[in-house]
Amino acid sequence: MIARKRKSELGQFMTPASVARFMADMFPPSALQTCRLLDAGAGVGSLSCAFLDRWVAGGFDFETVEVAAYEIDGTLREHLRQHLESYRGVQAQVIAGDYILATANNLLTTRQTTGYTHAILNPPYKKINSQSAHRLALRAAGIETVNLYSAFVALAVAQAAPGGQIVAIIPRSFCNGPYYRPFRDFILEHAAIRHMHLFESRNKAFKDDEVLQENVIIRLERGGQPAPVTITTSTDDRFTDLATHAHPFEQIVFPDDPERFIHVPTSPETSAIELSSAVRCTLADLGIKVSTGPVVDFRLKEHLRDMPQDGAVPLIYPGHLSGASTLWPVPGLKKPNAILRNGETEKWLYPNGFYCAVRRFSSKEEKRRVMASVVDPSAFGGHAVLGFENHLNLFHDNRRGLPELLARGLAVFLNSSAVDESFRRFNGHTQVNATDLKLMKYPSRAALIELGQWAKQQEEITQEMIDERVGALMA
Repeated sequence: MIARKRKSELGQFMTPASVARFMADMFPPSALQTCRLLDAGAGVGSLSCAFLDRWVAGGFDFETVEVAAYEIDGTLREHLRQHLESYRGVQAQVIAGDYILATANNLLTTRQTTGYTHAILNPPYKKINSQSAHRLALRAAGIETVNLYSAFVALAVAQAAPGGQIVAIIPRSFCNGPYYRPFRDFILEHAAIRHMHLFESRNKAFKDDEVLQENVIIRLERGGQPAPVTITTSTDDRFTDLATHAHPFEQIVFPDDPERFIHVPTSPETSAIELSSAVRCTLADLGIKVSTGPVVDFRLKEHLRDMPQDGAVPLIYPGHLSGASTLWPVPGLKKPNAILRNGETEKWLYPNGFYCAVRRFSSKEEKRRVMASVVDPSAFGGHAVLGFENHLNLFHDNRRGLPELLARGLAVFLNSSAVDESFRRFNGHTQVNATDLKLMKYPSRAALIELGQWAKQQEEITQEMIDERVGALMA
């Protein structure tokens, strides 16, 4: 077994045999005589071998197959070579070295594609430093991205021949959020999405590697035109409950979405949110803004205080909020309860008032991805200003509080199962970005205030009550 530390350093996660076979089967039939296959970050060759096994079994009509397999890890490369050489009639080239640096530099100098007809990838998963050699080489080649996995996929698309097919298993994080916007633009400009497979259990596909990121297998066609997209789902890598649906491309990437979020519908039905004529407002229509909490605690460490004291004001973490209730201070929270108010911290503070706050991170065990709470100003006594820590997203009125009923109504709507189901279509990890919330559609201001009025009248609110009330609003 490859040492876990070594795998982590390289961002390696080995592909289970069942997943490799499924990926090989995702390629469409081909009338090509010669297949030029790319396997970048090949490991011991699990993906290439699954592809070649399909060819040997008559699943492809190629006369010859040429394989270019990149692998940076010398301990894996010898196994890779032996596995590829075991196939008769295959011209295998095992390439030592860094796929990104070699390929990006080649694209930059020649501006020509290698012309791979097929690519099968389980790329490494690791962030790229903004000034690293990888990032600079990619940028020079016209590719802007923040992770090794998206860099590998973008380069494979760039190297593919017209009509070339790329199948990759990658984290779903590229589907939304501002950091992957340039990558989404690049993919949608140079290729068409043909098929996406979603594992409904976040940690089953790579259970041996303790991967908690939600994974998607995607098939892209170089130079293809938008068309209906096949969506398949399974609980795990056994594929025993495989379900298949086709969706118009307009339901995968909404035509009016400037961020070009990629949605992965898990059923043929349109979501209740999308269908409802009562949920059509943007935050701009409502006169509301959403921002990430401005207090980054480790940058202001010297100003933080465990408990309230003279000269300090409340500092709010997710641990201070629970649904409609706000509790402050919380002794033993393991987070500071206060921050000094002074010249260095003043610009990060908001006036005391009602706000709607959404956690930026949820644990994988929680039923809902979007967890909204009401910030109640009465919990903070006579304090005039508040600090909101960076693990919160905050709905506000130009850095001021919201009307109480509007804040309460927003929290009810955001905590509904309908919002959660819609949100999961484009968010594949446990992080909820302010950009995600900004791009959502909302009920009218009047409808939200009505929800808030209802919420204020209830002694206790259950999930069933929320869903029933929001369902009636959307009907």
